Amino acid sequence: MLDPTVYKDWQIAEEAEKTLPSVDFFREKMGLLPDEIIPYGKTPKLDFLKIMKRLKDKPNGKFIEVTAITPTPLGEGKSTTSLGLIEGLGKLGKNVGGCLRQPSGGPTMNVKGTAAGGGNALLMPMTEFSLGLTGDINDIMNAHNLAMVALNARMQHERNYTDEQLAKRGLRRLDIDPERVEFGWVIDFCAQCLRKIRIGMGAGDKDGFEMDSKFGIAVGSELMAILAVATDLKDLRERIGKIILAYDKKGNPITTKDLEVDGAMCAWMRNTINPTLCYTVEHQPCLVHAGPFANIAIGQSSIIGDRLGLKMFDYHVTESGFAADIGFEKFWNVKARLSGLTPNVSVVVATIRALKMHGGGPAVVPGKPLPTEYKEENLELLEKGCANLFHHVNNVKKSGIKPVVCINKFFTDTDAEIALVRRLCAEQGVRCALSEHWQYGGEGAIELAQAVVEACEEPVDLKFLYPLEMPLRQRVERIATEIYGADGVDWAPLAVEKAERFESDPYYADFSTMMVKTHLSLSHEPTWKGVPKGWRLPIRDILVYGGAKFLCPMAGSISMMPGTSSDPAYRRIDVDVETGKVSGLF
Repeated sequence: MLDPTVYKDWQIAEEAEKTLPSVDFFREKMGLLPDEIIPYGKTPKLDFLKIMKRLKDKPNGKFIEVTAITPTPLGEGKSTTSLGLIEGLGKLGKNVGGCLRQPSGGPTMNVKGTAAGGGNALLMPMTEFSLGLTGDINDIMNAHNLAMVALNARMQHERNYTDEQLAKRGLRRLDIDPERVEFGWVIDFCAQCLRKIRIGMGAGDKDGFEMDSKFGIAVGSELMAILAVATDLKDLRERIGKIILAYDKKGNPITTKDLEVDGAMCAWMRNTINPTLCYTVEHQPCLVHAGPFANIAIGQSSIIGDRLGLKMFDYHVTESGFAADIGFEKFWNVKARLSGLTPNVSVVVATIRALKMHGGGPAVVPGKPLPTEYKEENLELLEKGCANLFHHVNNVKKSGIKPVVCINKFFTDTDAEIALVRRLCAEQGVRCALSEHWQYGGEGAIELAQAVVEACEEPVDLKFLYPLEMPLRQRVERIATEIYGADGVDWAPLAVEKAERFESDPYYADFSTMMVKTHLSLSHEPTWKGVPKGWRLPIRDILVYGGAKFLCPMAGSISMMPGTSSDPAYRRIDVDVETGKVSGLF
């Protein structure tokens, strides 16, 4: 085990890979049959349908979800904690595994890094995990962009041909409204220059249909959301056919099925249905499946991954993106509802530095050194910031799921700071465990693992925040006031118009509510830290994901396409031309 205060993550991963057992070792460890592994180098896929058919009658293991307080822009270590917890449970002799999201190339090449964990709580093989893995995101991009190719081509042909000429080609006129095209293109990088574009600007009628268009990041694609919530290949195929690409001039939706492109899109995605097998640096198995962001999408690994993990492992760990107001809320009210799976415990990750920020500390800026307030003891800032922690803890308690606070320790944290958080947690009646998994791996996570095992033995009374019968605007009001702490919701005219339409149409009655909001604050304003008071949540628009069956109210000015910073990670990533090894990933 290398010291992470000295060595980089990619160096720790490289060292750990020298002793990585064979795929057969993991197959036997998980009790899988030879034909249930789909070969793919170091990262095979697992045949979901075969495994589930064989294990359908086996009782599920314990289900552990990991969430966090409102993070700094640097993140607060949910993936690191998830992997450290898996390693810690392994040190206790438990049959443990997990399922995490696949990282997007946007953050990997930008400022946030690869989401492979860190230090000695790291996912391997790190290079493969960070750079495309088994191609699921690429398949999603191809399927998504094929839908846009089909839509624009159809608009061109309907412009150029009469109804009779279209009929000879086996087509009917869809009369697509170019002002009501909902879909755009996707790319898996943070490319702010592509947020708004104009396409089809050629010299003639064969250069496509000219119109305004846009790009989003691939992990925000509805297809990624569908992969996260689909239960099997049949469900995936049906959902793809219901994706709304645009509306006709009478206001009727135009779907991928209308364009007869849904089957081809599913063909591109046929292999994405099977999770990929990766490993911790201490050689516990961890599945990777789906990768949606939490601020603009569902922010969860897949229902399929959880169903599979709960059959194979006695303790199955998953993670929700960002803080408990976003990722956990969606895990609780969307993923758990759709999957029918009840979690035993939710780990709320907190760091001393983030709590100080919420107590009034200076801004944390990616790429710049941390201010001294975060490196030196400051109990006043810390105690004030704990209000944010307990807001999230109370959100978890509302669900009926048991919370466990994890202090994700940095080596700059002092004993007095840790003691203060422990005391405040005790006063709130919530379990609290210190974990040093980043520095010491599983050994450093034993206290956390023991606290989680104890919590898993307590009964859970899962209660959803709202019934499905509740109208959309009432759901949003409840989320805003009870989860975010807003005084109420302000609806822009466009959002009101759409909400009225969705609420009056029974077709949308069982659609999930998928909030789109910044992850950097409980509010819609990323600079408002701690627990903001005296504010209202502005909803400016509502996106509809017909295949995923999501209605997505958009709060504030959040963009579906992030931007690349002035000091991105790609400046430090390189390849050794003699060995082919990648360096600089973090």
